Amino acid sequence: MTGILQSLHKTLLTGTILAIALLILMKSMPDGWAFDYAFFQTLFRYFHVLAGVMWIGLLWYLNFIQIPNMPKIPDEQKPAISKVIAPAVLFWFRWAAFVTVISGLIVAYFRGYVHSALLFGYPSFMDQHVVIGIGMWLGLIMAFNVWFIIWPNQKKVLGIVEADAETKAKSAKTAMLFSRTNTLLSIPMLLAMVSAQNLYY
Repeated sequence: MTGILQSLHKTLLTGTILAIALLILMKSMPDGWAFDYAFFQTLFRYFHVLAGVMWIGLLWYLNFIQIPNMPKIPDEQKPAISKVIAPAVLFWFRWAAFVTVISGLIVAYFRGYVHSALLFGYPSFMDQHVVIGIGMWLGLIMAFNVWFIIWPNQKKVLGIVEADAETKAKSAKTAMLFSRTNTLLSIPMLLAMVSAQNLYY
């Protein structure tokens, strides 16, 4: 067991095997699942939650741990964060955002409410799709911020794109402010997602 847990790849592979074993167990139970809409909806909802946990987890790591503690790190140790940790975090951060959005839209399509939710229940604006629509739009805004504001600015901060010291400082502030904006939006977004799933369906 220690050999598995000392390797991230082996840990992830073992977790995946256990998840597949659980699927097989559920298939063998009375009224087990079939390869139908419900199965694929469940599969994509699983991917949506899995990617969402990584996305919001990394967002909160950045805002609760990395950004507040950077001033406490001695200058000679900061390159370890900027050259090693931050690029890895931002890679998984932006791709988790992408997978969360795509899998969420696929789930909404399977459930038949993607258009209604994105239009906030138009024309009534009073049905259950208003709440999930709010959550979806907050998620889309957050993903836009990740890909088109935070990441381009972080590339300058990390030296992936050349920039002078003044531009780097400005980009660092912009990336931090939009990262905080996403943290702010994540709180009502998660409430909308949970409420839509549990109060209205």
